[in-house]
Amino acid sequence: MLGRYTRAVTELPDDVELLRALAHPVRWGILRRLAAEPGICACDFTEFFDVSQPTISAHLKVLREAGLVTSQRSGTTICYSIAPGPLARLGSLITQMAATAPAQAELSS
Repeated sequence: MLGRYTRAVTELPDDVELLRALAHPVRWGILRRLAAEPGICACDFTEFFDVSQPTISAHLKVLREAGLVTSQRSGTTICYSIAPGPLARLGSLITQMAATAPAQAELSS
């Protein structure tokens, strides 16, 4: 049984890195903004968050390195969008796990 558990844990790093990238409130907020308005310029995020531009850039770097966002440069402007795939894959995994949870009625009995 332990071997099966160990194998499952070693398959998690990509998912764990995605969750770590999502775990910060500013990064979560950036993704929510991008979902509402794809293609936002990096400089525009300071309108939405009470942090400096260098802090926004650091958070965007974490999201980019995790594969959660893509960037497109136009001159000195860099615009960001949600990357296709990683969030959908993570959402599917969470949905599968949630489907195995007991129903609320079962928890109270």
